[in-house]
Amino acid sequence: MVFAQTDSLPYEIYKKKVVLYSDFGYTSAPFSLSYNFPGTINKISYRNNYKEVLGFGICHKWFALRLFHSSKGDAKSEEMYGKTTYFGVGFNFNLGKSYWDFDYRTFTGYAVKNAYQWNPALTSQLPNDIRPNTKSIGFSINSWYFYNKDFKIQAVFGKTGHFIKEVRSWYVKSTFNIYGVTNEKNSLIPIQLIDPSNSKTSSSYFSAIDFGVVPGYAYANRKKNWQITGILGLGAVIQNKHYTVGPNGPDRGLIGLAPRYDIKIVGGYSVPKFFVFVVTDFDNKSIRFNDLIYKQSFFSIKLVGGIRINTKEKEKKNKKEKN
Repeated sequence: MVFAQTDSLPYEIYKKKVVLYSDFGYTSAPFSLSYNFPGTINKISYRNNYKEVLGFGICHKWFALRLFHSSKGDAKSEEMYGKTTYFGVGFNFNLGKSYWDFDYRTFTGYAVKNAYQWNPALTSQLPNDIRPNTKSIGFSINSWYFYNKDFKIQAVFGKTGHFIKEVRSWYVKSTFNIYGVTNEKNSLIPIQLIDPSNSKTSSSYFSAIDFGVVPGYAYANRKKNWQITGILGLGAVIQNKHYTVGPNGPDRGLIGLAPRYDIKIVGGYSVPKFFVFVVTDFDNKSIRFNDLIYKQSFFSIKLVGGIRINTKEKEKKNKKEKN
């Protein structure tokens, strides 16, 4: 049977159906370092290369499995951006009116954009400084608690359900994160831009552990089988941040506050037998060491489509109800 199907409920959840789906998209993690560098430079930008990812999955009741592989070629020119190795793993689940998400990801291999401005070995035709050892790391545990019991997270992403009408809810997101960037034993900032009077500019890594609460608002609506969901929050976290004094020097730690915002936008077309959704995810982090600021964005976008299949148990019950 279809779970919780009454006119009073603003959603449909297909717990008894087997969901087969496929997704196609990409994920990226650019970051920047801002400082009053020599000359007129006040920010240097780091960009990773990326590959398109194709995934296949199955969902049924409590069980979910997804397998994926990336394309052989890079989306951007290797001559301009080098190669990036990506690894990611995560899982999520519902517990009452809360939704939990665990996520771990690493990106190894970056290019410093337009480094020819300070590096005479580069040219405007090949302007980027390829950094194969630069790595970014992100680990997070997040929990969203929705005050409206009718705001079902299963209906947001479309695989096992969808909304029937408009639903709104305030929520509180609890978040714990470990993240940062490293260049092994070499300085993250190019040697031409290191400030001798500031040891942070020659650091080989910047990292932070933080936790906090992000309150927000969630909205979902569906008209003529088209659905859109937006989740937006703004808050702050307590942050324990670290850097090295010079590339090989001792570790220094500081404690402070950092802003944090939460953005999710999901939309698409869904009927009981199939669905097609565009799923986006934005995760922005920052660390401020006085006048040196590290900012990073983990984001992904993918197209997800699939079918919902009745099980034999469901078909037998439908026949009994007809008789």
